[in-house]
This record gives sequence, C-alpha cells and structure tokens, in this order.
Amino acid sequence: MQRFLRLSIPPWSCISRDFPRKLLSVRSTVWQGGTLSSSTMSEGAGAGAKARDLVKFLELVGNLKHLKRTGWVLRDVEDCETVSAHMYRMAMVTFLLDGSEGLDRLKCMELALVHDLAECTVGDITPYCGVSREEKKRREMEAMVDIEKLISPRGTRMMDLFHEYEESQTPESRFIKDLDRLDMVLQAFEYEKRDNCVGKHKEFVDSVHGRSLHPLVGSLIDEIKAQRAALMGAKKQEDSS
Repeated sequence: MQRFLRLSIPPWSCISRDFPRKLLSVRSTVWQGGTLSSSTMSEGAGAGAKARDLVKFLELVGNLKHLKRTGWVLRDVEDCETVSAHMYRMAMVTFLLDGSEGLDRLKCMELALVHDLAECTVGDITPYCGVSREEKKRREMEAMVDIEKLISPRGTRMMDLFHEYEESQTPESRFIKDLDRLDMVLQAFEYEKRDNCVGKHKEFVDSVHGRSLHPLVGSLIDEIKAQRAALMGAKKQEDSS
C-alpha cells in the first residue's frame, strides 16, 4: 500500500499553485462510475449534520461489540460473549431456513440484528438487575426513539422491527425469540466445555424445558442436550474410575 501511494501521488512541487481554485471550480466529479454533484454551502452543512448523525449511530452500534452479556457476567464467566456476538450468531442461524418453514428469512435476519439494539444505550438489563419489566421496556423504547431519529427516515424500519419483536405476534418474531433461547443454551454448553465445568450452567439449559419451540430450534437444542448428557456421563465415569 505504501509503495502504491508513493507511486501514485505526485510531490507537492508538481501541484499548481492555483490547485485549490481549480478544485473549487469543478462542478462535478466522476468517481467509480458515479457523478458527485456540487452542493451549495447550506446543502453541504445539512449533509455534514446528517453524516454526523450516521456516524453517531454507528458508534452506538459499536458499543455492542464490547458490551458483555450480563447473565454471564453475573455468573463470573471469564471472557464471555458480547451482545453483538450473540446477535450475529442468531442472524447466521437464519441461513439454515430453507423456505419450507413459511418464514420470511430476510425479516428473521433483520429481527435478529435489531432485537437487542437498544442495549447499546441502556445496557443489558436482566431480571437480576433490580429493574422492573416496565422500566426496562420504557428505557429501551426511549433508546430506540433516539436511534430512529438519528437515522431518519431509515430508522422507521428498525423501529417497526423492534416493535414486532417485542409484541411477539408474528411467526418471524416468535422464531427469533426461540433463536434467542437456542443461542443461550448453546453458549452455556460451550462455556461448560471450554472451562471443563460440564453441568455448571444447568439453569440456562433448563430454562427452555417444557417450552413449545420452533421445530428447527427444538431439534438443535435436543442435539445440544444429547451431546451435553453424553459429556456429563463420560465425565462421571472418568471421575469414578
């Protein structure tokens, strides 16, 4: 890259002294096949303000890359997952849908990527944080309103998806609720294997017991439980020998 820059950028002595005036006089510039039209100063200021809002939005989303999920933090799990990692794997599961389920795969992916978005501002609030369900919902809705304003009119779609997930009335939103549980069970099993403490995170695995789950999610959880039971059995046999 450095070699490319040395070869492609002329020395300053080669640039005409009236370069700035020539640059400002250009009415349009062709860039990668597209045309960038010149703007008035007021339009430029407006575009700058909008760009600042978009950057602010991206910074908020970036918070999720570092926000540890509270449930694991409270259980003293070292190097635990972040909220964005959780949402990413949920989104990846939607690629396993083959169309026979009657679900809108794209909407499922969007729901997975939006369902915890408010946590970029309010944090990951769990029932163990001393915050009521009503207050949690109020904080998250307030956060989503602010996010929607930052990226208006694009934010309308995200707000609609957030409401759909919270209301959990559509097949897609219910599927994503199930994916949330699937990722929790799988993550618990992964920590048990990684930390050689199989059985320690029983509460997370048992939390889905008796629930009516989407067939795909149910089959995956059954497989995880079977692998976990086999590992626990082998560990018990090893300890007794």
